[in-house]
Amino acid sequence: MGVYHAGSRAVQERVGVRQLADHVGRSIGEGIKPVAAAFLELQPQLVVGAADPATGRVWATVVSGAPGFVRATGPRQISVAGGPGAADPLATALSTEGTPVGTIALDPRTRRRMRLNGRLRPTARGFAVEADQVFANCPKYLQRRETYETLPDRRPGETRVGGELTPDQAEFVTRADTFFVATVREGGADASHRGGNPGFVRVDAPGELSWRDYPGNAMFLTLGNLAADPRAGLLFLDWTTGTTLQLTGEAHTEFGTDRRVRFTVTEAVETPSAVPLRWAAPELSPANPEDL
Repeated sequence: MGVYHAGSRAVQERVGVRQLADHVGRSIGEGIKPVAAAFLELQPQLVVGAADPATGRVWATVVSGAPGFVRATGPRQISVAGGPGAADPLATALSTEGTPVGTIALDPRTRRRMRLNGRLRPTARGFAVEADQVFANCPKYLQRRETYETLPDRRPGETRVGGELTPDQAEFVTRADTFFVATVREGGADASHRGGNPGFVRVDAPGELSWRDYPGNAMFLTLGNLAADPRAGLLFLDWTTGTTLQLTGEAHTEFGTDRRVRFTVTEAVETPSAVPLRWAAPELSPANPEDL
């Protein structure tokens, strides 16, 4: 499979950035370089995106552990110790041989991020991913959080499942300065980051969200996937309490003066205290646009 598929190419052509995308696409490889391996071993959490093999719904989730729980175990493979809880909507996918997954390791302390997409293999301690795409992204729209602490006594609360956002969940979304989006393509999956000032994600209705697609690296991997397959999963994380809000549904891009992505919710899963990490307050990225 090439770096780009027809969906990404269509968006690149529409926006007029195909040559730039070709240049940037050279950074996508299959191997994990030593600097990337060292970066992974410092991370206390990893975001993973995939489709549930039973329902076909796409979700994003987060797994966490002491630094070193994610590590490169070969030139094209990472291993992850642990995984999501049994109630997580991706629990089945992340224990199924051959599941296409997208992963992103984001370090708020350094405003660096690394993405690795490939195929999953369950292991005795968790799972491994054989990579077919490995690349880094620039620090644009990443909020700096200088420190974190691990709270060993924090335990996940009871999971709440619904078909649309509650008022509290809508407030959670509009307060967010960061979320993650999982998408799929033929034979693959991807997980990426979106960031901005609080309020950059709008709740237009209990079952519909939208956000501006800010200028990025011109690859249009996420929007390209959505052009070919509208299924998507969103992950919102409270960086203080560890609460997660996972949404699955479909998304489409509106091309105009400002590109806007609209997401329709099929299912919402909220888990209080899901992540045992408490991060420092954010320093918002100077690249964040002011959304009106």
